[in-house]
Amino acid sequence: MNILIDADGCPVVDLTLQIAKQFGIPVIILCDTSHQIEREGAQTLVFDKGADSVDFALVNRVKPGDIVVTQDYGLASMCLARCARVLNQNGLEYTADNMDALMLRRYENKKLLRAGKHPKGSAKRTKEQDVKFTDTLKKILNCKH
Repeated sequence: MNILIDADGCPVVDLTLQIAKQFGIPVIILCDTSHQIEREGAQTLVFDKGADSVDFALVNRVKPGDIVVTQDYGLASMCLARCARVLNQNGLEYTADNMDALMLRRYENKKLLRAGKHPKGSAKRTKEQDVKFTDTLKKILNCKH
């Protein structure tokens, strides 16, 4: 089992590494050339900038039982199809049950953007989000050990 991090814009890289170290799980950080993220204790793979280059590289590497950290619903959906456990930076685990609603929300937001309406950006990251992420990742790892 590996933990794969879609690291472009991911606020929980260091937190994921701390937790993975506690469980002895290897971590692979995937990013593009504009977000090169090197961390001790993790393998970093860097890909050309381009639409979805990191996403496709990650999907091609993920194996059943791996854990993926991403905030990209499309990538999450592809990883679920490959039998990985997938969670976002706020501790939400993506599942077949919640993916349709999330994809619909993404579609609606893209429609708003095309119409010139900009949905409000996310609020500043909170300690509670870090706690929820930590709890969810540890719960998944405890089930696997």
